[in-house]
Amino acid sequence: MKPTLFILAAGMGSRYGGLKQLDGLGPSGETIMDYSVFDALRAGFGKIVFVIRHDFEQEFRDKIISRYEGHVPVEVVFQDINALPEGFTAPADRTKPWGTGHAVLMGKTAINEPFGVINADDYYGADGFKVLADFLRSAEGKKNEYCMVGFNITNTLSENGGVSRGYCEVNDKGYLTGVTECHGIERKNGKLIQVNAAGEEVPFPEDASVSMNMWGFTPDYFDYSERAFIEFLREHGGELKSEFYIPSVVNDLINSGTITLKVEPTTSRWFGVTYAADRQTTVDQFKKLVDEGVYPTPLFK
Repeated sequence: MKPTLFILAAGMGSRYGGLKQLDGLGPSGETIMDYSVFDALRAGFGKIVFVIRHDFEQEFRDKIISRYEGHVPVEVVFQDINALPEGFTAPADRTKPWGTGHAVLMGKTAINEPFGVINADDYYGADGFKVLADFLRSAEGKKNEYCMVGFNITNTLSENGGVSRGYCEVNDKGYLTGVTECHGIERKNGKLIQVNAAGEEVPFPEDASVSMNMWGFTPDYFDYSERAFIEFLREHGGELKSEFYIPSVVNDLINSGTITLKVEPTTSRWFGVTYAADRQTTVDQFKKLVDEGVYPTPLFK
């Protein structure tokens, strides 16, 4: 069975200033998601599942999903603040979504095979998807063995400001032992720095492997995540801005010895639209890749 790609497309880009998932950045108006789907199909994924919000469903179907007809089966699931386990209700004044961990839970009814998880607004590159697909094919019929595609920090920087990245701590066998969120990472005067909790600029390792939210799971992850979400709601469900994140679930499962998670390195260069000023750079990047013959344009005919 071919693995499924689960694309998190429910969020708004607060720093970018709009619904960047639907922004046409390729030469023929392709979105970043289009390139992800194209690379995923070349890598051997067999189905795409999107998690979106109800309020832009029709626009999403018209602008995005219509492009894939005849190329790959597509399903849509919805992230909603009120989609909670029995016995829980969202605070009346809450408007913020419950986070990436909650978004992934929405795929439980649509996914029964090994699956990859990515952000809709990140470009991961062909090698990233090949690495992910190879792992997921090897995970068929297994449980408790997950992966994360690890990007070299130098392949994930923005030219327009510091970035936050999950620094991957791995053991000598390449398995993840923890993810530490680091902020303000950028190159200054030729040196890579981060901003620590005290607001000081300190060195950041050039060879660091970082998480760009490109995960590989088997379906048993849904049950673990659901139980973790219930615990999260018991502790933080009454808060207006608390969020339930994938790395929190993963860290707890690793620390309890329940699962192993392999960090699979990729040579791909990540890029995206973290800042509005990144848009033109991203447009130029896609044009360059098309000019070099990496991608056709349009992607889907």
